[in-house]
Amino acid sequence: MRAELWSFWTSSAPSSLSWVKTCAESLWMKCFHAGAEENQGLVVRDELAHTYGDVCRCDSQASNPESPAAFRSDSSCEDGAHSTRPKITTWEAGWNVTNAIQGIFVLGLPYALLQSGYMGLLLLVLAALICSYTGKILVSCLYEEDENGHSVRVRRTYEDIATACCRHICPYIGGKVVNAAQVVELVMTCILYLVVSSNLMCHSLFFLPLTPAACSAITFFILVPCMLIRDLRVLSHLSLFCSLAQFFITFIVIGYCLRQSSQWASRRLSAVMVDFDGFQVAVGVIIFSYTSQIYLPTLEESMTDRLDFNSMIDWTHILACVLKTALSVVAFLTWGEETKEVITDNLPTALRMVVNLCLLAKALLSYPLPFYAAAEILQTGVLKLNSSAEGSERGTLLLRGSLLFLTLIMALCVPHFSLLMGLTGSVTGAAMTLLLPALFHLQLKWTQLGVSRRILDLLILLLGCFCSISGVICSIKGMITAFEDK
Repeated sequence: MRAELWSFWTSSAPSSLSWVKTCAESLWMKCFHAGAEENQGLVVRDELAHTYGDVCRCDSQASNPESPAAFRSDSSCEDGAHSTRPKITTWEAGWNVTNAIQGIFVLGLPYALLQSGYMGLLLLVLAALICSYTGKILVSCLYEEDENGHSVRVRRTYEDIATACCRHICPYIGGKVVNAAQVVELVMTCILYLVVSSNLMCHSLFFLPLTPAACSAITFFILVPCMLIRDLRVLSHLSLFCSLAQFFITFIVIGYCLRQSSQWASRRLSAVMVDFDGFQVAVGVIIFSYTSQIYLPTLEESMTDRLDFNSMIDWTHILACVLKTALSVVAFLTWGEETKEVITDNLPTALRMVVNLCLLAKALLSYPLPFYAAAEILQTGVLKLNSSAEGSERGTLLLRGSLLFLTLIMALCVPHFSLLMGLTGSVTGAAMTLLLPALFHLQLKWTQLGVSRRILDLLILLLGCFCSISGVICSIKGMITAFEDK
Protein backbone atom coordinates (compact mmCIF):
# COMPACT_ATOMS: atom_id res chain seq x y z
CA MET A 1 0.00 0.00 0.00
CA ARG A 2 2.84 2.41 0.92
CA ALA A 3 4.61 1.61 -2.35
CA GLU A 4 1.43 2.33 -4.30
CA LEU A 5 0.99 5.67 -2.54
CA TRP A 6 4.58 6.60 -3.27
CA SER A 7 4.15 5.63 -6.92
CA PHE A 8 1.00 7.74 -7.12
CA TRP A 9 2.76 10.74 -5.50
CA THR A 10 5.81 10.60 -7.78
CA SER A 11 3.62 10.38 -10.86
CA SER A 12 1.20 13.14 -9.85
CA ALA A 13 3.63 15.57 -8.17
CA PRO A 14 5.10 17.01 -11.38
CA SER A 15 1.68 17.59 -12.84
CA SER A 16 0.51 19.18 -9.58
CA LEU A 17 3.53 21.51 -9.51
CA SER A 18 2.94 22.36 -13.14
CA TRP A 19 -0.68 23.19 -12.36
CA VAL A 20 0.36 25.43 -9.42
CA LYS A 21 2.91 27.21 -11.62
CA THR A 22 0.31 27.72 -14.36
CA CYS A 23 -2.20 29.15 -11.88
CA ALA A 24 0.41 31.49 -10.35
CA GLU A 25 1.48 32.84 -13.72
CA SER A 26 -2.15 33.24 -14.77
CA LEU A 27 -2.89 35.22 -11.59
CA TRP A 28 0.16 37.44 -12.15
CA MET A 29 -0.72 38.10 -15.78
CA LYS A 30 -4.34 38.85 -14.91
CA CYS A 31 -3.90 41.08 -11.88
CA PHE A 32 -0.42 42.59 -12.06
CA HIS A 33 1.13 42.24 -15.49
CA ALA A 34 0.33 45.20 -17.72
CA GLY A 35 -0.29 42.91 -20.65
CA ALA A 36 0.56 42.90 -24.33
CA GLU A 37 -2.66 44.67 -25.28
CA GLU A 38 -1.81 47.63 -23.07
CA ASN A 39 1.71 47.82 -24.45
CA GLN A 40 0.61 47.51 -28.07
CA GLY A 41 -2.15 50.05 -27.54
CA LEU A 42 0.33 52.54 -26.12
CA VAL A 43 2.63 52.02 -29.09
CA VAL A 44 -0.13 52.51 -31.64
CA ARG A 45 -1.66 55.54 -29.92
CA ASP A 46 1.63 57.09 -28.78
CA GLU A 47 -0.41 59.58 -26.79
CA LEU A 48 2.33 60.60 -24.39
CA ALA A 49 4.95 61.90 -26.79
CA HIS A 50 2.87 64.83 -28.05
CA THR A 51 3.56 66.75 -24.84
CA TYR A 52 7.05 67.51 -26.08
CA GLY A 53 6.15 67.38 -29.76
CA ASP A 54 8.33 64.29 -30.13
CA VAL A 55 6.96 61.04 -31.51
CA CYS A 56 10.26 59.19 -31.25
CA ARG A 57 9.42 56.24 -33.45
CA CYS A 58 12.94 54.91 -33.45
CA ASP A 59 14.60 52.99 -36.26
CA SER A 60 16.02 50.34 -33.99
CA GLN A 61 15.55 46.78 -35.19
CA ALA A 62 16.29 45.31 -31.77
CA SER A 63 13.77 42.89 -30.41
CA ASN A 64 14.73 43.68 -26.83
CA PRO A 65 13.61 47.13 -25.61
CA GLU A 66 16.49 47.14 -23.10
CA SER A 67 19.19 46.79 -25.76
CA PRO A 68 21.26 49.90 -26.49
CA ALA A 69 19.56 50.20 -29.85
CA ALA A 70 16.35 51.03 -28.03
CA PHE A 71 17.76 54.37 -27.00
CA ARG A 72 18.11 56.19 -30.30
CA SER A 73 18.50 59.91 -30.55
CA ASP A 74 15.66 62.02 -31.79
CA SER A 75 17.47 62.53 -35.07
CA SER A 76 16.71 58.91 -36.01
CA CYS A 77 12.97 59.15 -35.54
CA GLU A 78 10.81 58.27 -38.49
CA ASP A 79 8.89 61.48 -38.73
CA GLY A 80 11.90 63.69 -38.18
CA ALA A 81 10.20 65.47 -35.32
CA HIS A 82 12.33 66.99 -32.65
CA SER A 83 11.61 67.75 -29.07
CA THR A 84 10.88 71.39 -28.34
CA ARG A 85 13.24 71.18 -25.38
CA PRO A 86 16.95 71.96 -25.78
CA LYS A 87 19.01 68.78 -25.87
CA ILE A 88 21.99 67.88 -23.71
CA THR A 89 25.02 65.80 -24.59
CA THR A 90 25.96 62.48 -23.00
CA TRP A 91 28.63 64.23 -20.94
CA GLU A 92 26.16 66.80 -19.66
CA ALA A 93 23.72 64.05 -18.68
CA GLY A 94 26.59 62.24 -16.97
CA TRP A 95 27.45 65.32 -14.93
CA ASN A 96 23.84 65.54 -13.75
CA VAL A 97 23.87 61.89 -12.66
CA THR A 98 27.27 62.35 -11.02
CA ASN A 99 25.91 65.35 -9.13
CA ALA A 100 23.04 63.19 -7.85
CA ILE A 101 25.14 60.20 -6.72
CA GLN A 102 28.18 62.13 -5.47
CA GLY A 103 26.26 64.16 -2.91
CA ILE A 104 27.17 65.39 0.53
CA PHE A 105 26.10 62.02 1.95
CA VAL A 106 29.41 60.66 0.61
CA LEU A 107 31.11 62.26 3.62
CA GLY A 108 29.18 59.87 5.87
CA LEU A 109 30.43 56.72 4.14
CA PRO A 110 33.59 56.24 6.27
CA TYR A 111 31.37 56.17 9.38
CA ALA A 112 29.05 53.73 7.61
CA LEU A 113 32.08 51.54 6.90
CA LEU A 114 32.96 51.68 10.60
CA GLN A 115 29.45 50.44 11.43
CA SER A 116 29.32 47.68 8.81
CA GLY A 117 32.89 46.35 8.74
CA TYR A 118 33.99 44.17 5.81
CA MET A 119 30.38 43.92 4.66
CA GLY A 120 30.45 47.67 4.03
CA LEU A 121 33.06 47.22 1.30
CA LEU A 122 30.86 44.64 -0.39
CA LEU A 123 27.82 46.92 0.02
CA LEU A 124 29.61 49.84 -1.66
CA VAL A 125 30.15 47.74 -4.79
CA LEU A 126 26.78 45.97 -4.74
CA ALA A 127 24.88 49.24 -4.25
CA ALA A 128 26.57 50.72 -7.33
CA LEU A 129 25.71 47.64 -9.41
CA ILE A 130 22.11 47.45 -8.20
CA CYS A 131 21.34 51.17 -8.58
CA SER A 132 22.93 51.22 -12.04
CA TYR A 133 20.76 48.24 -13.01
CA THR A 134 17.53 49.69 -11.61
CA GLY A 135 18.20 52.98 -13.41
CA LYS A 136 18.52 51.17 -16.74
CA ILE A 137 15.45 48.96 -16.28
CA LEU A 138 13.40 51.98 -15.20
CA VAL A 139 14.22 53.78 -18.44
CA SER A 140 13.59 50.59 -20.43
CA CYS A 141 10.02 50.70 -19.09
CA LEU A 142 9.53 53.91 -21.07
CA TYR A 143 9.80 51.90 -24.29
CA GLU A 144 7.66 49.28 -26.04
CA GLU A 145 7.82 47.55 -29.41
CA ASP A 146 5.48 48.36 -32.27
CA GLU A 147 4.08 45.88 -34.77
CA ASN A 148 7.33 46.04 -36.77
CA GLY A 149 9.57 45.29 -33.80
CA HIS A 150 10.79 48.87 -33.53
CA SER A 151 11.40 50.30 -30.05
CA VAL A 152 9.13 53.27 -29.41
CA ARG A 153 9.24 55.67 -26.47
CA VAL A 154 5.60 55.63 -25.42
CA ARG A 155 5.97 57.01 -21.88
CA ARG A 156 7.64 60.16 -20.63
CA THR A 157 7.80 60.05 -16.87
CA TYR A 158 7.92 57.85 -13.80
CA GLU A 159 4.21 58.65 -13.39
CA ASP A 160 3.39 57.26 -16.85
CA ILE A 161 5.11 53.98 -16.00
CA ALA A 162 3.19 53.70 -12.72
CA THR A 163 -0.11 54.46 -14.46
CA ALA A 164 0.49 51.74 -17.04
CA CYS A 165 1.42 49.20 -14.36
CA CYS A 166 -1.46 49.96 -11.99
CA ARG A 167 -4.28 50.00 -14.54
CA HIS A 168 -5.68 46.68 -13.24
CA ILE A 169 -5.60 47.72 -9.57
CA CYS A 170 -5.86 51.51 -9.21
CA PRO A 171 -5.62 53.16 -12.64
CA TYR A 172 -6.15 56.69 -11.29
CA ILE A 173 -4.05 56.43 -8.15
CA GLY A 174 -0.78 54.71 -9.11
CA GLY A 175 0.71 57.65 -10.98
CA LYS A 176 -0.46 60.14 -8.35
CA VAL A 177 1.19 58.12 -5.56
CA VAL A 178 4.47 58.02 -7.47
CA ASN A 179 4.26 61.76 -8.14
CA ALA A 180 3.61 62.44 -4.46
CA ALA A 181 6.57 60.26 -3.42
CA GLN A 182 8.86 62.01 -5.91
CA VAL A 183 7.80 65.49 -4.80
CA VAL A 184 8.21 64.63 -1.10
CA GLU A 185 11.69 63.21 -1.61
CA LEU A 186 12.82 66.07 -3.85
CA VAL A 187 11.44 68.76 -1.54
CA MET A 188 13.06 67.11 1.48
CA THR A 189 16.34 67.01 -0.44
CA CYS A 190 16.02 70.74 -1.19
CA ILE A 191 15.34 71.44 2.49
CA LEU A 192 18.38 69.39 3.46
CA TYR A 193 20.61 71.42 1.13
CA LEU A 194 19.21 74.65 2.61
CA VAL A 195 19.90 73.47 6.16
CA VAL A 196 23.39 72.28 5.28
CA SER A 197 24.18 75.50 3.39
CA SER A 198 23.06 77.68 6.29
CA ASN A 199 25.02 75.65 8.84
CA LEU A 200 28.15 75.64 6.70
CA MET A 201 27.88 79.39 6.17
CA CYS A 202 27.67 79.97 9.92
CA HIS A 203 30.68 77.75 10.62
CA SER A 204 32.81 78.89 7.70
CA LEU A 205 32.18 82.63 8.14
CA PHE A 206 32.51 82.58 11.93
CA PHE A 207 34.46 85.88 11.83
CA LEU A 208 31.28 87.67 10.68
CA PRO A 209 28.41 88.47 13.12
CA LEU A 210 25.85 86.26 11.32
CA THR A 211 22.99 84.53 13.10
CA PRO A 212 21.60 81.21 11.79
CA ALA A 213 18.46 83.05 10.59
CA ALA A 214 20.61 85.57 8.69
CA CYS A 215 22.58 82.76 7.07
CA SER A 216 19.32 81.10 6.00
CA ALA A 217 18.10 84.39 4.49
CA ILE A 218 21.38 84.89 2.60
CA THR A 219 21.19 81.33 1.30
CA PHE A 220 17.60 81.91 0.20
CA PHE A 221 18.48 85.03 -1.82
CA ILE A 222 21.45 83.27 -3.43
CA LEU A 223 19.09 80.53 -4.64
CA VAL A 224 16.37 82.87 -5.99
CA PRO A 225 17.77 82.64 -9.58
CA CYS A 226 16.80 78.93 -9.53
CA MET A 227 13.28 80.11 -10.31
CA LEU A 228 14.45 81.21 -13.77
CA ILE A 229 16.10 77.94 -14.82
CA ARG A 230 14.15 76.41 -17.73
CA ASP A 231 16.97 74.58 -19.52
CA LEU A 232 18.64 71.32 -18.53
CA ARG A 233 21.87 72.58 -20.07
CA VAL A 234 22.10 75.19 -17.29
CA LEU A 235 21.67 72.43 -14.72
CA SER A 236 24.37 70.42 -16.49
CA HIS A 237 26.83 73.30 -16.18
CA LEU A 238 25.98 73.73 -12.50
CA SER A 239 26.35 69.98 -12.01
CA LEU A 240 29.80 70.14 -13.62
CA PHE A 241 30.99 72.72 -11.07
CA CYS A 242 29.24 70.80 -8.30
CA SER A 243 31.02 67.58 -9.29
CA LEU A 244 34.36 69.40 -9.49
CA ALA A 245 33.80 70.71 -5.95
CA GLN A 246 32.97 67.18 -4.79
CA PHE A 247 36.10 65.75 -6.45
CA PHE A 248 38.21 68.51 -4.87
CA ILE A 249 36.83 67.69 -1.42
CA THR A 250 37.33 63.95 -1.94
CA PHE A 251 40.92 64.40 -3.13
CA ILE A 252 41.73 66.71 -0.19
CA VAL A 253 40.50 64.10 2.31
CA ILE A 254 42.23 61.23 0.50
CA GLY A 255 45.46 63.25 0.20
CA TYR A 256 45.49 64.07 3.91
CA CYS A 257 44.80 60.42 4.78
CA LEU A 258 47.64 59.20 2.54
CA ARG A 259 50.02 61.49 4.44
CA GLN A 260 48.95 59.71 7.64
CA SER A 261 49.59 56.25 6.16
CA SER A 262 52.14 55.43 8.86
CA GLN A 263 49.22 55.00 11.31
CA TRP A 264 47.32 52.53 9.14
CA ALA A 265 48.93 49.41 10.58
CA SER A 266 46.92 49.79 13.80
CA ARG A 267 43.51 50.03 12.07
CA ARG A 268 41.40 46.97 11.38
CA LEU A 269 37.91 46.52 10.00
CA SER A 270 35.57 44.25 11.92
CA ALA A 271 34.52 41.02 10.21
CA VAL A 272 31.48 40.58 12.48
CA MET A 273 28.60 43.02 12.84
CA VAL A 274 27.55 43.41 16.45
CA ASP A 275 25.32 46.47 16.20
CA PHE A 276 22.32 45.59 14.01
CA ASP A 277 20.83 49.10 14.17
CA GLY A 278 24.16 50.60 13.16
CA PHE A 279 24.42 48.16 10.28
CA GLN A 280 20.92 49.10 9.13
CA VAL A 281 21.86 52.77 9.13
CA ALA A 282 25.00 51.94 7.14
CA VAL A 283 22.97 50.04 4.54
CA GLY A 284 20.62 53.00 4.16
CA VAL A 285 23.44 55.54 3.84
CA ILE A 286 25.27 53.46 1.22
CA ILE A 287 22.22 52.67 -0.91
CA PHE A 288 20.76 56.16 -0.77
CA SER A 289 24.10 57.68 -1.77
CA TYR A 290 23.59 56.15 -5.23
CA THR A 291 20.03 57.33 -5.89
CA SER A 292 19.37 59.14 -9.17
CA GLN A 293 16.35 57.28 -10.57
CA ILE A 294 13.96 60.21 -10.13
CA TYR A 295 15.92 62.29 -12.66
CA LEU A 296 16.61 59.57 -15.24
CA PRO A 297 13.42 59.68 -17.40
CA THR A 298 13.82 63.44 -17.93
CA LEU A 299 17.57 63.19 -18.54
CA GLU A 300 17.22 60.32 -20.99
CA GLU A 301 14.51 62.16 -22.90
CA SER A 302 16.72 65.24 -23.21
CA MET A 303 19.84 63.42 -24.45
CA THR A 304 20.90 64.10 -28.03
CA ASP A 305 21.86 60.44 -28.42
CA ARG A 306 19.90 58.07 -26.24
CA LEU A 307 22.03 55.21 -27.57
CA ASP A 308 24.66 56.26 -25.00
CA PHE A 309 22.34 56.18 -21.98
CA ASN A 310 23.32 52.73 -20.69
CA SER A 311 27.05 53.38 -21.03
CA MET A 312 26.63 56.78 -19.34
CA ILE A 313 24.92 55.13 -16.35
CA ASP A 314 27.68 52.52 -16.17
CA TRP A 315 30.65 54.88 -16.17
CA THR A 316 29.10 57.36 -13.74
CA HIS A 317 28.38 54.58 -11.23
CA ILE A 318 31.80 52.97 -11.70
CA LEU A 319 33.50 56.32 -11.06
CA ALA A 320 31.31 56.92 -8.00
CA CYS A 321 32.04 53.44 -6.65
CA VAL A 322 35.82 53.87 -7.03
CA LEU A 323 35.89 57.28 -5.35
CA LYS A 324 33.51 56.30 -2.53
CA THR A 325 35.40 53.10 -1.77
CA ALA A 326 38.78 54.85 -1.81
CA LEU A 327 37.53 57.66 0.45
CA SER A 328 35.87 55.28 2.90
CA VAL A 329 38.84 52.91 3.20
CA VAL A 330 41.63 55.48 3.59
CA ALA A 331 39.55 57.59 6.00
CA PHE A 332 38.80 54.59 8.20
CA LEU A 333 42.43 53.45 8.10
CA THR A 334 43.48 56.94 9.23
CA TRP A 335 41.05 57.49 12.12
CA GLY A 336 39.72 54.01 12.92
CA GLU A 337 37.30 53.97 15.85
CA GLU A 338 37.54 57.77 16.08
CA THR A 339 35.88 58.21 12.66
CA LYS A 340 33.07 60.74 13.02
CA GLU A 341 29.68 60.76 11.33
CA VAL A 342 30.86 63.48 8.91
CA ILE A 343 34.45 62.75 8.01
CA THR A 344 35.42 66.41 7.58
CA ASP A 345 35.02 66.83 11.36
CA ASN A 346 38.17 64.70 11.75
CA LEU A 347 40.29 67.14 9.73
CA PRO A 348 42.52 69.81 11.31
CA THR A 349 40.89 73.20 11.83
CA ALA A 350 42.51 75.09 8.94
CA LEU A 351 41.92 72.30 6.44
CA ARG A 352 38.37 71.83 7.72
CA MET A 353 37.55 75.48 6.96
CA VAL A 354 38.72 75.10 3.35
CA VAL A 355 36.69 71.93 2.95
CA ASN A 356 33.62 73.54 4.54
CA LEU A 357 33.76 76.40 2.03
CA CYS A 358 33.91 73.85 -0.80
CA LEU A 359 30.99 72.01 0.79
CA LEU A 360 29.04 75.27 0.95
CA ALA A 361 29.61 75.80 -2.76
CA LYS A 362 28.61 72.22 -3.49
CA ALA A 363 25.43 72.43 -1.41
CA LEU A 364 24.36 75.65 -3.16
CA LEU A 365 25.13 74.18 -6.60
CA SER A 366 23.31 70.95 -5.73
CA TYR A 367 20.03 72.65 -4.83
CA PRO A 368 18.88 73.55 -8.41
CA LEU A 369 18.66 69.95 -9.67
CA PRO A 370 16.08 68.59 -7.16
CA PHE A 371 14.32 71.98 -7.17
CA TYR A 372 13.96 71.90 -10.96
CA ALA A 373 12.75 68.28 -10.90
CA ALA A 374 10.18 68.99 -8.16
CA ALA A 375 8.89 72.09 -9.99
CA GLU A 376 8.59 70.14 -13.26
CA ILE A 377 6.60 67.35 -11.59
CA LEU A 378 4.27 69.82 -9.89
CA GLN A 379 3.83 71.83 -13.06
CA THR A 380 3.24 69.01 -15.57
CA GLY A 381 2.13 66.08 -13.44
CA VAL A 382 0.05 67.64 -10.64
CA LEU A 383 -1.18 71.08 -11.71
CA LYS A 384 -1.20 70.23 -15.46
CA LEU A 385 0.02 73.69 -16.44
CA ASN A 386 0.31 74.13 -20.19
CA SER A 387 3.62 75.76 -21.11
CA SER A 388 2.13 77.15 -24.33
CA ALA A 389 -0.93 78.73 -22.71
CA GLU A 390 -1.23 82.46 -22.14
CA GLY A 391 0.07 83.51 -18.74
CA SER A 392 1.97 80.24 -18.24
CA GLU A 393 5.23 82.08 -17.49
CA ARG A 394 3.59 83.97 -14.65
CA GLY A 395 2.09 80.74 -13.26
CA THR A 396 5.44 78.94 -13.51
CA LEU A 397 7.27 81.72 -11.66
CA LEU A 398 4.58 81.80 -8.98
CA LEU A 399 4.83 78.02 -8.53
CA ARG A 400 8.60 78.04 -8.30
CA GLY A 401 8.67 81.03 -5.98
CA SER A 402 6.18 79.34 -3.67
CA LEU A 403 8.21 76.12 -3.72
CA LEU A 404 11.43 77.97 -2.93
CA PHE A 405 9.79 79.86 -0.05
CA LEU A 406 8.23 76.63 1.26
CA THR A 407 11.62 74.93 1.47
CA LEU A 408 12.99 77.93 3.41
CA ILE A 409 10.11 77.90 5.92
CA MET A 410 10.39 74.15 6.48
CA ALA A 411 14.17 74.38 6.87
CA LEU A 412 13.65 76.99 9.62
CA CYS A 413 10.75 75.33 11.41
CA VAL A 414 10.99 71.53 11.18
CA PRO A 415 12.36 70.05 14.44
CA HIS A 416 14.53 66.91 14.43
CA PHE A 417 15.07 67.42 10.74
CA SER A 418 17.70 64.69 10.32
CA LEU A 419 15.36 62.08 11.78
CA LEU A 420 12.47 63.27 9.63
CA MET A 421 14.74 63.18 6.59
CA GLY A 422 15.79 59.63 7.48
CA LEU A 423 12.17 58.55 7.82
CA THR A 424 11.16 60.15 4.51
CA GLY A 425 14.21 58.74 2.75
CA SER A 426 13.52 55.26 4.05
CA VAL A 427 9.94 55.35 2.77
CA THR A 428 10.41 57.12 -0.56
CA GLY A 429 14.11 56.59 -1.31
CA ALA A 430 14.21 52.80 -1.19
CA ALA A 431 10.83 52.59 -2.92
CA MET A 432 11.76 54.90 -5.81
CA THR A 433 15.26 53.46 -6.22
CA LEU A 434 14.85 49.72 -5.67
CA LEU A 435 11.30 48.55 -5.10
CA LEU A 436 9.30 50.29 -7.83
CA PRO A 437 11.78 49.95 -10.74
CA ALA A 438 12.02 46.19 -10.14
CA LEU A 439 8.25 45.84 -9.72
CA PHE A 440 7.42 47.88 -12.84
CA HIS A 441 10.04 46.02 -14.88
CA LEU A 442 8.48 42.69 -13.91
CA GLN A 443 5.02 43.92 -14.79
CA LEU A 444 5.80 45.53 -18.14
CA LYS A 445 8.52 43.15 -19.39
CA TRP A 446 7.45 39.85 -17.81
CA THR A 447 7.04 37.97 -21.10
CA GLN A 448 10.39 39.24 -22.41
CA LEU A 449 12.46 38.29 -19.35
CA GLY A 450 14.26 35.02 -18.76
CA VAL A 451 14.12 33.15 -15.48
CA SER A 452 17.39 34.63 -14.22
CA ARG A 453 16.22 38.20 -14.88
CA ARG A 454 12.93 37.56 -13.12
CA ILE A 455 14.76 36.16 -10.09
CA LEU A 456 17.13 39.17 -10.06
CA ASP A 457 14.23 41.62 -10.16
CA LEU A 458 12.45 39.72 -7.37
CA LEU A 459 15.59 39.83 -5.19
CA ILE A 460 15.90 43.60 -5.71
CA LEU A 461 12.19 43.94 -4.93
CA LEU A 462 12.69 42.12 -1.63
CA LEU A 463 15.77 44.23 -0.86
CA GLY A 464 13.74 47.39 -1.42
CA CYS A 465 11.03 46.17 0.96
CA PHE A 466 13.64 45.25 3.57
CA CYS A 467 15.40 48.64 3.36
CA SER A 468 12.11 50.54 3.58
CA ILE A 469 10.73 48.62 6.56
CA SER A 470 13.98 48.49 8.52
CA GLY A 471 14.72 52.15 7.80
CA VAL A 472 11.28 53.21 9.03
CA ILE A 473 11.69 51.19 12.23
CA CYS A 474 15.14 52.65 12.97
CA SER A 475 13.99 56.21 12.22
CA ILE A 476 10.90 55.91 14.43
CA LYS A 477 13.04 54.49 17.25
CA GLY A 478 15.40 57.45 16.86
CA MET A 479 12.48 59.92 16.97
CA ILE A 480 11.06 58.31 20.11
CA THR A 481 14.48 58.46 21.78
CA ALA A 482 14.97 62.10 20.77
CA PHE A 483 11.58 63.17 22.14
CA GLU A 484 12.13 61.20 25.37
CA ASP A 485 15.51 62.87 25.90
CA LYS A 486 13.86 66.24 25.26
